[in-house]
Amino acid sequence: MTEKPFRPGGVNPALVTPFAKDQSLDEDAFRRLIRYVLPHVDGLVPAGTTGEFNYLTPEEHKRLVRIAVEEAQGKPVIAGTGAAGTKMALELARNAQEAGATACLIVCPYFLHPSPKGIYQHYATIAQALPDMPILLYNIPQVVGAAIPRRVIEDLADIPNIVGLKDSSGNLPYMMEVLEYAGDRIRVLVGHDEVVLNALAGGASGMILASAQVYPEVWQQVLAAVRSGDLETARALQRRVQKLSRIFVRYGGAVAVKQALKMMGLDVGRPRSPLKSVGGALLHEDRAEIQLELERLGKIPVGNGAESRDVGGWESAVGLDAETIRAHGMRVGSGSAGDGVDEREAVQIDLLCGAKDGPAGEAWAYQLTYPRHGYEALTTILEPNLTVRPSTLIVPAYELKDLRQANMIYGPVQNAVAQAIVAKLAEGVIPEEAMHRDVIFVRATVHPRALDRRLLHHNAYEATCAAIDEAFGR
Repeated sequence: MTEKPFRPGGVNPALVTPFAKDQSLDEDAFRRLIRYVLPHVDGLVPAGTTGEFNYLTPEEHKRLVRIAVEEAQGKPVIAGTGAAGTKMALELARNAQEAGATACLIVCPYFLHPSPKGIYQHYATIAQALPDMPILLYNIPQVVGAAIPRRVIEDLADIPNIVGLKDSSGNLPYMMEVLEYAGDRIRVLVGHDEVVLNALAGGASGMILASAQVYPEVWQQVLAAVRSGDLETARALQRRVQKLSRIFVRYGGAVAVKQALKMMGLDVGRPRSPLKSVGGALLHEDRAEIQLELERLGKIPVGNGAESRDVGGWESAVGLDAETIRAHGMRVGSGSAGDGVDEREAVQIDLLCGAKDGPAGEAWAYQLTYPRHGYEALTTILEPNLTVRPSTLIVPAYELKDLRQANMIYGPVQNAVAQAIVAKLAEGVIPEEAMHRDVIFVRATVHPRALDRRLLHHNAYEATCAAIDEAFGR
């Protein structure tokens, strides 16, 4: 058997690609991300699925790979060079080789699906054109729409510079079949975060994972435990990160991982259009789950960000982050009433106002379309069939766990908020043009054990008036 030029293995993060506000590459953020993760990993994988490779130009792709090589400190760089057609995939692989990449990761051709013979020819053509460039096949049928047939992998494994397979299918019988027929010639790396332990126990040599840039040290511990035969420890570690891994897998990596990294203090920007991280793509309950899991792993302080009442606190409530709020000139204000002797009936009101035809309008519609269980947004009405203007949604700050709590929010608080908005329109604090131009979010913090409906109504009215005054600059 011919000795392979590169033997991939270990823990390798499928790096996200940071984008700036104008959708350009944020090279500085990419370098910071690599420097953060590098001490804990065995290699780097830029421009893969999590790196939004299909939204990159060839020039951007080559630049990303070059930066990864510069920052890798000698560790392997496996560059994603996938494309729908052979010509473009070969060009990207050649660019990666020129940029100094150790190997290429090439996804199965997609969109127009070739026959098994066409898939074989796709990889063989690239391998023969670049005989000095090690190549990993990439199987991810849930995105591509087709799997690389096992028989094709078996034949490709004979080509000297085809050195491995990244299998992101999560299909363990498929992986075991590949290991059975080609495992003596190529390395198999698991790419599905939920089945890492299973794959390693079955014979996989390592992993390429989106989550390996969030908790790479956990995967190193899993790998070490499996290699030492300590499956009990490996199982406990896998279960520790299973929920977060599942969220990352369900969202395809980039959107949810970027959110997690941001919570950890690594701002890697947003996904590139048409992907979105706010106003629709990432469910609010999943965003909250990400935060809670990061807290449990010790990646962020407990309570970091989710319930804060500054501008940034709106991200967990309605999916609008501080950057978006500031960039679109949205109005924010806060007010409270009832502190002191009647503290159980105290109310905190946080208010956010923005244009219907911008991110605020998108988030407003999303709240109604996909209500968050226990935090369902309520349309503010003054009386039956009479909604207030600007259109206003009340979002509970605390989970509503029983009917009594719901009655307090969806009763006296709803009416008080409506009356306050009408009063402030009459006073001219809220400008008349805002009635049809804007939408309002009201986040209402009401004590779970509040009982006095009259006092609650009074405090909610006073707090809402104060929040409106602040938001509209009175």
